[in-house]
Amino acid sequence: MLMRTDPFRELDRLAQQLMGPGTWSKPSAMPMDAYREGDEYVVAFDLPGVTADAIDIDVERNMLTVKAERRPMAKADDVQMELSERPLGVFSRQIVLADTLDTEHIKADYDAGVLTLRIPIAERAKPRKISIGVATGHKEISG
Repeated sequence: MLMRTDPFRELDRLAQQLMGPGTWSKPSAMPMDAYREGDEYVVAFDLPGVTADAIDIDVERNMLTVKAERRPMAKADDVQMELSERPLGVFSRQIVLADTLDTEHIKADYDAGVLTLRIPIAERAKPRKISIGVATGHKEISG
């Protein structure tokens, strides 16, 4: 579940600005962090300006999909936009989850523009001690 840094991230951001907002058929990427905290993996997505009801989270087998839409703010007729750098449109990210994660118990919280998913590690993947049985009787081989 480790993600590698993308050396072309700034180039992608520039291309998104030039190509326009993401659509449902061709969404833009969203930035994220992923890390392990105790017995769960935590994935945090930056979604500033997105309302909680505009976020969709799906899990199918081991594929996690997060989609969100940032809509333009309603403006009065006499407002003239001077600068618009915040991207609008649809954002999406898909992550392949390891079989060692419990996808049945994912928790999602949204606070201050950050969507945080907590995915517990499955019990079968946690380290455990194996006890060794000791034979009680000795057998002799006679020939």
